[in-house]
Amino acid sequence: MPAFRTLALVVSTSLAAGCAVGPDYHRPQAPLAEQYIGRPAIEARTATTTANFVTWWEGFGDPQLSALVSQALVQNLDMAQAQARVAQARAALGAADAALLPSATLNGQAARAYQSLETPLGQVLDATAGYNRYGNSYEANLDASWELDLFGGLRRGREATLADYQASEAGVVATRLAVAAQTADIYTTLRGLQTRLAIAQRQVDTQQELLEKVRLLHGQGLAAQFQVQQTEGQLSQVKASLPVLQTGLDAAMNALDVMLGTPPGTHRAELSGAGAIPRAPQLASTGSPADLLRRRPDLIVAERRLVAANARIGMAISEYYPTFSLSALLGSATTQGGNLFSSGAAQSAGVLGLRWRLFDFARINAQIDQAKGQQAEALAAYRQSVLRASEDVENAFSALVNRETQTATLTAGETSLSSARQSSFVAYQNGAASLIEVLNADETLLRASDAKAQAQTESARAAIAAFRALGGGWSPQHLALR
Repeated sequence: MPAFRTLALVVSTSLAAGCAVGPDYHRPQAPLAEQYIGRPAIEARTATTTANFVTWWEGFGDPQLSALVSQALVQNLDMAQAQARVAQARAALGAADAALLPSATLNGQAARAYQSLETPLGQVLDATAGYNRYGNSYEANLDASWELDLFGGLRRGREATLADYQASEAGVVATRLAVAAQTADIYTTLRGLQTRLAIAQRQVDTQQELLEKVRLLHGQGLAAQFQVQQTEGQLSQVKASLPVLQTGLDAAMNALDVMLGTPPGTHRAELSGAGAIPRAPQLASTGSPADLLRRRPDLIVAERRLVAANARIGMAISEYYPTFSLSALLGSATTQGGNLFSSGAAQSAGVLGLRWRLFDFARINAQIDQAKGQQAEALAAYRQSVLRASEDVENAFSALVNRETQTATLTAGETSLSSARQSSFVAYQNGAASLIEVLNADETLLRASDAKAQAQTESARAAIAAFRALGGGWSPQHLALR
């Protein structure tokens, strides 16, 4: 018993000290600038609405967009997969917690045997006076065991498993952000294509009216045949753009249905009515690049994976040291059922176990080197993720500001070109301008209107990308890292 008391003292001292072999984790320095390059331009923007970070999609002022994003966050199958991964990681964490605690097993059995007399053993027993070929046995035991985590290998394992679980939780948030952003992006693209299709259709109608008037003039001998043919050719070119735009629109509608976890075509009737392109709202706060470390869920995932890789170095190092375990048995065994719990049937045992990979250090060294290599890879991946996150923000800011500038310029140009087209047609009717001038004015106006619609679409998409790059769409308080 003195040996057990000494061992118990060692165990309690080690556990109280919380010592664990291997390096403790310290968050590495992240390669981040103090401020965003594009922040002054973003703050100088003017918008009719302002969006908060948690539900930024509502800042676009489009109820249908908000409804679709909310629906996608509930029904999207990527979200279902991410949540299933959390359940798996939670189970693994439960197993890691259980490994630190004692385990116990209750066993019981009752057996009746009939001995053959044709075997050597049976022949010997049969020659014994009073031998009975029938035999009964009854047994009930409680087995308990505990692996003593003296050097912290199991605790490092739990640390790694906890970090994996936290990474899976952050992965759900990252998936949520991606689903919201992709849904909003597809919806915005869809509305942009509908607007461009409407512009092209209006141009078809305008060209059709022009063709009818030219044919009328030709019938009166006031227009040449080649002018009719020119107008017909221009009409064909405009019509040729419709199938291309329709193909893109169909693809966007199908993609949106898939984001909502429904078969393609489910929401086509609901979205068939043309709607305005969402307008980019004002960003409530851009924060600083350092804020990305707590707001961007993909960075949280990368950092938690680094924590797990760091802990696994300690797991590998712990194999240098011996592993001790305590086992105990308390039970009863008898050949008479009525005597199972009598004092004479009682049995007990205590075992102190030792496992030491004493001649396996070369393999342990390789495992440690492998763990260190995985930690170095995770560190590089984390730092790369930080750089990519900063790049995403800067690119989104630049695209948003420049696309809005382009939209304003094209809006002014569209107004002027619309007036010029009307003037050229009146001049053509009065014989002061040629048909070529009218056709050129139509083509120029069509290009300007189409370019404006594309710029408006890209402005809204850039705003969506900015919210996604900044880690909008969730509250950091919802993810408690223990």
